[in-house]
Amino acid sequence: MNKKIKIGTKPTNKSIPLTADAWVESQKGCMNESMKRLTIDIPENLHRLIKVSCASRGTKIADEVRELLSQKYGKV
Repeated sequence: MNKKIKIGTKPTNKSIPLTADAWVESQKGCMNESMKRLTIDIPENLHRLIKVSCASRGTKIADEVRELLSQKYGKV
């Protein structure tokens, strides 16, 4: 009983990954407005509730908070 193994051709590097700088430059057109970071402290239980709720809907906490702030202060 002979075992035969076929070796395929050497893989080519068809898709060259972008460098970090190139990726950042390619993302600049995606954002309409520059963003600013907002850091707040909330109780652990509230954070857990928000996180579970967002995870079950497949949304991000940041998106939820942005939507709530937009409802309160209006769309900018």
